[in-house]
Amino acid sequence: MKTDPGAASASSPGGASGSYPQRIFQGVGVSVGVAVGTVYLHDAGMVQGPEYTIPANRIEAEKKRFQAAVNAAARQVERLQSKASFLPAAASEELGFLLDAYQQMLKGSRLVRGVERRIAEERINAEAAVRQEISLLLEVFAAMDDAYLAGRAADIRDVGQRLVRNLTKTPYKAFAHLPRNAVILASDLSPADTALLDPKLVAGFATCAGGAESHTAIMARSLAIPAVVGVADMLRQVRQGAPVILDGIHGRIILDPTPETLADYRKQRAELLRQRRALSRLKDLPAVTTDGLRVALMANIELPSEIDAVLAAGAEGIGLFRTEFLYMNRHEWPNEDEQYAILRDVVCRMQGRPVTIRTLDAGGDKLDIPGTGGPATNPALGLRAVRFQLAQPDVMEAQLAAILRAAAHGPVRILVPMISSVDEITQVRAVLERVHRRLKRSKVEVPAKLPPLGIMIEIPGAALSADALACEADFFAIGTNDLTQYTLAIDRGDEAVAHLFNPQHPAVLRLIHFTTGAAMRARIPVSVCGEMAGDPRVSALLIGFGIDQLSMSAASIPRVKQRIRRLAQSEAQSHTRQVMSEHDPHQIEKLIFGQSL
Repeated sequence: MKTDPGAASASSPGGASGSYPQRIFQGVGVSVGVAVGTVYLHDAGMVQGPEYTIPANRIEAEKKRFQAAVNAAARQVERLQSKASFLPAAASEELGFLLDAYQQMLKGSRLVRGVERRIAEERINAEAAVRQEISLLLEVFAAMDDAYLAGRAADIRDVGQRLVRNLTKTPYKAFAHLPRNAVILASDLSPADTALLDPKLVAGFATCAGGAESHTAIMARSLAIPAVVGVADMLRQVRQGAPVILDGIHGRIILDPTPETLADYRKQRAELLRQRRALSRLKDLPAVTTDGLRVALMANIELPSEIDAVLAAGAEGIGLFRTEFLYMNRHEWPNEDEQYAILRDVVCRMQGRPVTIRTLDAGGDKLDIPGTGGPATNPALGLRAVRFQLAQPDVMEAQLAAILRAAAHGPVRILVPMISSVDEITQVRAVLERVHRRLKRSKVEVPAKLPPLGIMIEIPGAALSADALACEADFFAIGTNDLTQYTLAIDRGDEAVAHLFNPQHPAVLRLIHFTTGAAMRARIPVSVCGEMAGDPRVSALLIGFGIDQLSMSAASIPRVKQRIRRLAQSEAQSHTRQVMSEHDPHQIEKLIFGQSL
């Protein structure tokens, strides 16, 4: 938190309220926008519950009491599911997937089994058993290096609190008496809380907890409510009804803003609206440079609920569809038909635009995915992704069969993660061909020709052997996030070293350059689908490498398109040559981020 002692003028010694100094809190912006309003402090009704030991003859009765709370929670979730249909389409679908996951957690999951085991073995009451099991699961999730899965910790916490409330007969405190232009400040908001927000009354919200990949963040984006998460110490120095500015762009909360700050942010909000109108006019225009190079801009998605945003942004297709959500919070593998139904709907909703489906990236660090054996000692280097798939051929065949069947409804590409050798892609292709023959013999509708089979380049060994891999793969997709992590030996989730994570490091750029050259020599497509793809400042560098397909979050597409349409390929090539001639990372950053192309 920062206090801005010099922001107030002589005529305004305090903030906008006249007696309080302006204070600025920093967090992470997860839903773009600027909100100017008044503070509404939200008490989520967190219940601790009692803790005591129980005699042996009370174990079964305590288990029954716990099961009654589970059943009550399931009914509550069902009621929420019925309400979801009244939300905007994207938010409704997002909440629907979430509530389905909640139901899975309430049906014989690791959480339920763990609580029952604690009641029986430790002879403690159900409230204490729930709290201890939730704490254990949260520790495991917090240790994950996958931002999306780490963000699921909030879902575990929400289910746990729901169970404790039911056990203690504590009523849930929903939002009430919200003033217009309320900016909700809370320790945390569950996705179900977020679904209850009325955008007509709520200008924005901020939480102390949460991450960019949480369901709450996704819900905020779906509802177009500006939001900031991870704002430490915010609630210690705030009062109900205080004037506040929420900056969802830079991740700031400004309490008791000065008149000058208010005026500045009102201008920013007006400019943001103007920019959105201008960018929206680019939706149906191609991303083509001033000298005629056409660049395909695709979208990365985690969930089918994001497709509305993908289409609204004018994406030419889905360049990366992560399928892990199909396998999460379950005690059994999803079958082929279940996967096919979801994948078919995605392909059909894309209305002929290509969809690149990445096969399951599970193992090691993925919790509650059957057969993974739980968290590994070193998950980033363990049995994950393609290694895990090849060790579980039945799981792999079911997913490939579902993808092949979905490919009968529109253009599909198959993308395999974490490839490190030619042998791995050869084995996957053999399985794909076998599944294709089986489906055709069974008269199941599949494409006559196999969909393109590509590989993620996210391990330095794969980049260095790209020439050999290009002989076996139909296309490359460069995952710059993992490629940077493995090249620099930096865990970007580790606060002690995260500041060293640098996709513009010369070693990373050389691996991207080598990979792109290998793809061009083999005449196969190559794309970038990591964070670099969605940064307009890096567009010139990537185009200069020869990359003409970028995949990013849907929200990033308009700005990247705007950048490309103002850029000449010849200028980009010159820029890239200059960058690649440098060896100093700081000088490279100056060239990339200080460019005036």
